[in-house]
Amino acid sequence: MSQPFSRFLHPFDVAHHPSLEPEVKRALLASWASDRVSARGKPALRKPPGARRAVPVDDVLAALRSLDGGEARSP
Repeated sequence: MSQPFSRFLHPFDVAHHPSLEPEVKRALLASWASDRVSARGKPALRKPPGARRAVPVDDVLAALRSLDGGEARSP
């Protein structure tokens, strides 16, 4: 996947994807959460290359927690 983010509109799309392995989900979400994809001038937002819109980093972190059985609901 050269642009893995382009396939997903929201971090919970990654977390709830039925055919992605948990390790792949974690890798995608960790990349999405990284500071290098923060929206310019808006550090609380993340917009990785290929993503259609920016999302709050809190949504990315909630999606990661849901993989561990934490908060499992979509915002």
